[in-house]
Amino acid sequence: MRAVVQRVTGASVTVDGRVVADIGHGLLALVGATHRDTAADADALAAKVLGLRIFPDTEGKMNRSVVDVGGAVLVVSQFTLYGDARKGRRPSFTDAAAPEIAQPLVDVVVRHIEEAGVAAACGEFGAHMNVALINDGPVTILLETRDGRFV
Repeated sequence: MRAVVQRVTGASVTVDGRVVADIGHGLLALVGATHRDTAADADALAAKVLGLRIFPDTEGKMNRSVVDVGGAVLVVSQFTLYGDARKGRRPSFTDAAAPEIAQPLVDVVVRHIEEAGVAAACGEFGAHMNVALINDGPVTILLETRDGRFV
């Protein structure tokens, strides 16, 4: 699985003019899955998102996690993270998992976050979403798992 994780002071998802999810201080995680991903990848990804020490401590050093600061996580499914633009100008999305594979994996990520006691919100799977965010820092981290481990 792949994720683009951004530290935010606020983020929201709008579908057809209605806000379907929003958070204040926390993380926005854009999450994509490929065909070979498993629940172990989703678990590892969620654990890493929860444990990333990218919030400042009292000395201003990035030393605290979203759990430590009482933040929330907005998870947005994004198959385009597996876009391959090496050839030509139109990306190929053949590496992106089909919805029947990707959606349960994204659900595992959200469930893991909630089970850790962190407020979680999510976009609407398969919908055309408008994502708004205020990137704090800016801080953006790229994550990728394969076989339950990070690559």
